[in-house]
Amino acid sequence: MAEMVLELSEEAKELVRSVLAEESDPESLALWVEVAGQDGTTYNYDVYFQAAADAGLLDVVENVAPGLRVVVPQASVDSLRGSRLEVSSDDGGLVIINPNSPPSAPGAPEGFEDATLEGELAERIIAILADEVNPAIASHGGRADLVGVTGSTAFVRLSGGCQGCGLAAVTLSQGIEVSIREGAPEITEVIDVTDHLSGTNPYYQSSKK
Repeated sequence: MAEMVLELSEEAKELVRSVLAEESDPESLALWVEVAGQDGTTYNYDVYFQAAADAGLLDVVENVAPGLRVVVPQASVDSLRGSRLEVSSDDGGLVIINPNSPPSAPGAPEGFEDATLEGELAERIIAILADEVNPAIASHGGRADLVGVTGSTAFVRLSGGCQGCGLAAVTLSQGIEVSIREGAPEITEVIDVTDHLSGTNPYYQSSKK
């Protein structure tokens, strides 16, 4: 028997079944899981219900339990192979445990591939962004998130009103960077890794028609 691309824990199966039961014509639907993009060293995902019959010949359709099918589009198969869908102990939502990492993007800043969100320094910067920076830029729909830290460099991603904004560089240098360096003096450089040209963000949705 071939290895499944995406496995579901028993808790995840129960949660998906309960949500699927609330959809119209649940018997025709499958849970679709695909890679929607990436944030630094991790993937973003799009998870939704869609007709199983919409799957193409090269998409992977897996019967994970009686009456429960999962579809992984062809383009996401290699990126998701060996993954597991579980229920988060924090908020009770679905979380994907993926052993795979996205390749480094062309032109990625030096050290970006080694960035991590683990450790006391990263936790401190995340708290600075949550408590000081994001409340200040929320007035124009902006948000800043730490993508990772390596050495004395912090990589930050802007979203919402800050993504694609012509004043993003000013916001970064005069606001975000100042706050980070005051609260975490170990950081000597803050690099913006936002894709400002796209102006869109992957999103998580319950249903896609």
